[in-house]
Amino acid sequence: MKHLSPFWSLLSGTFLVVLLVTGCRTNKYVPKGDYLLSEVTIHTDNHEIDRNILKTYQRQKPNTKIFGFWKFHLGLYNLSSKKNEKGWFKRIGEAPVIYDPYLTEKTKTEFGRYLQNKGFYNAVIRDSTVLRANGKAEVHYFIQSNTPYRIHQFSAEIKDDSLRRYLQAKEEGSKLKSNGYFDSDELNNETNRLLKELQNGGYYKATRNIFYYEADSTRENHSVDLKLIVEKESYADTAGRVAYKNHERYYLHNFYYLNEKDIQSTLLSDNGTTDTTRNDTLRIGHHFFVYKGKRRLKPDLLMNANHIDDKPYFSQELVDRTYNDLFALRLFKVVNIRFAETREKDAAGNPLLDCYIQVTPGLNQSYSASVEGTNSLGNLGVAGNLGYQHKNLFRGGEVLDLQFLAATQKQSFGAGDSASTFHTVETGVDARITIPKYLVPLIRRNFFEYSAPQTFFNTSYNYQQRPDYTRTIARLAFGYQWKSSNFTTHRVNVLDINLVKMFALDSLFLDRIENLYIRSSYIDHSITAFNYSYTYSTQTQNKSDYVVTKFNGETAGNLLYGVRTLFGNAKRLADIGTIHQYTFLNTPFAQYLKLDFEYRRGWMDRIGNGFAVRGFAGVAFAYGNADQVPFERKYFSGGANGLRAWPIRTLGPGTYRAGANEFPNQSGDIKLEGNAEYRFLLMKPLEGAFFVDLGNIWSVKDNRPGTEFALNRFYKEIAVGSGLGLRYDFSYVILRLDLGVKVHDPSLDEGKRWLSPNQYFQSGNINFVFGIGYPF
Repeated sequence: MKHLSPFWSLLSGTFLVVLLVTGCRTNKYVPKGDYLLSEVTIHTDNHEIDRNILKTYQRQKPNTKIFGFWKFHLGLYNLSSKKNEKGWFKRIGEAPVIYDPYLTEKTKTEFGRYLQNKGFYNAVIRDSTVLRANGKAEVHYFIQSNTPYRIHQFSAEIKDDSLRRYLQAKEEGSKLKSNGYFDSDELNNETNRLLKELQNGGYYKATRNIFYYEADSTRENHSVDLKLIVEKESYADTAGRVAYKNHERYYLHNFYYLNEKDIQSTLLSDNGTTDTTRNDTLRIGHHFFVYKGKRRLKPDLLMNANHIDDKPYFSQELVDRTYNDLFALRLFKVVNIRFAETREKDAAGNPLLDCYIQVTPGLNQSYSASVEGTNSLGNLGVAGNLGYQHKNLFRGGEVLDLQFLAATQKQSFGAGDSASTFHTVETGVDARITIPKYLVPLIRRNFFEYSAPQTFFNTSYNYQQRPDYTRTIARLAFGYQWKSSNFTTHRVNVLDINLVKMFALDSLFLDRIENLYIRSSYIDHSITAFNYSYTYSTQTQNKSDYVVTKFNGETAGNLLYGVRTLFGNAKRLADIGTIHQYTFLNTPFAQYLKLDFEYRRGWMDRIGNGFAVRGFAGVAFAYGNADQVPFERKYFSGGANGLRAWPIRTLGPGTYRAGANEFPNQSGDIKLEGNAEYRFLLMKPLEGAFFVDLGNIWSVKDNRPGTEFALNRFYKEIAVGSGLGLRYDFSYVILRLDLGVKVHDPSLDEGKRWLSPNQYFQSGNINFVFGIGYPF
């Protein structure tokens, strides 16, 4: 492999040495006569018994593996010296797991308990241990499930007349059915479900203690008659004896909003009732705002976040939502909601509750400043940011964010004698106001059932100087954002106006694209867009299984085009090409539709080893008033979060290959991309990864050879890259370095696109990328 670089020779050699060294002598620290626990296998005759859940009950698990076979962490531990009990390799490695027959028996006991909870009372569990001559032990568990117990008949005895009709109306949600498994987990789930129904229906004092089950297992054929019993509310009578009464449904009386630490104690009068005369108080209906001195919060801010008042009776679900919305304002350090029984009852005889909502405000204003070095594709630069935030601009929870940006970077492009450098410059300012409510009076408040929506206004100005052009982008946007569940976020830009001015275009760049369709992407233009994005994400900072689904849709120019057509406005000949266009603000406006979809999924184990995949598909096409989608709305590929074997914007479109002296700036109208990555812990906090990326971009309308998408050949133009990565986890941020290698390069002639191993590490076929966070 004469083209193999000395660096890669050293790297691959080191990897092989580490693999061999850490893979040998796995029994170094296993005492004589003991065995290293090598494998644990669970065998069951019933596919309904989840072996993955059973594994969580194992009292002994083998040493951690990466790539499914390599006990890397045990190997590190074995590299340590026996003379040094606190050696570095011992601290970062994993001690050998010694086979323990006692823990095997304990595991069988735990398996038995789990199976009984699932209704398999007659299950038989055997174990078989194979002790190898090489000092390793393999443990096998064999589960014979036998006939499970099932529910023959399910009934409920509700001793409280006031609850009977209410709970009978909620029977539809029950999973306890006749002929179902006699599963104790399902019994607990049913108790939790019914308790939730009661607590959300006004039964403020309902607890788990009022529910219990009676099971008659004397029937034949492994079946039980199951009865749910719901008791009355217990209390101590005047003699101190336990007595019972029907449960009462609690309704809401008054709401008290407190934003000072010591106000609550002064509210209570000597006879235990609430007295607001001792403090400054504003009353709106049955809402009382108690404060000292100047009010720092508008009443409707707190009233909009209070969903407890959405129903006339107590609901724990609405209490939880109120907590969420108050914390989402980011105004308060502490939020505390409590209820107190009053001595009053409503006209129907129901007891009443007063609600106290106490909030402790945090700091309203903050400043930030940062200067950082940047490294993009090996091009070094510096960027500075200055920020200002006010979290309560008009005392209604309005958040003002101001950001000032200045950056410069040294760019290199070209090759050989024609190689040159250019300093890119970017400056800009961004202002955003977020209002914690929906500014459309026709939309009812309860339309957003999960969380309060946000309305945002955004304006920005950005100046960019690049090797091939200089441009300015002025933007004005208005829209909404809200969550419909804990994992689902919606965002709508009702109006998104961009005014793009192009000037100082490089003459060589213009010469290259002068007669191409893409030339019309590099002219002055405006964008008046409407866009919507949907995100479902279970991904958190914890290294656990996750699913992410994203959809984005954007359309631009349709309303303007319709108005101009309706009023018969005259079109003008475009500056580039032969198309006639309408204008907005004396600038041709873009008209296009853009849709894309992304799916991510990760399967992670208890220490962070796992497998992650990503798929992306997107298309954008111009019509009506435009011949091309604007450059800033096109897709690109390559870089730290795409195909990592290609520098950003150097791949595609299709089979197109940019010239050696061209600044990397490839874009397209269609994008297909897939990524797969195996992640593994090397030694805390260092992680490793092996990845495969594939995809490309294509044009819809382009007169450069090989750039347009075609069904009969696009699959031949899929680029493939692979490589290795290192990640350093700082807990609050992850720094990432990936080495990507081209495997299939569509820019080469057919028959030569699959690179041979001796081409992998030639100049131009490898790429180092630096990133922050995981790529997906």
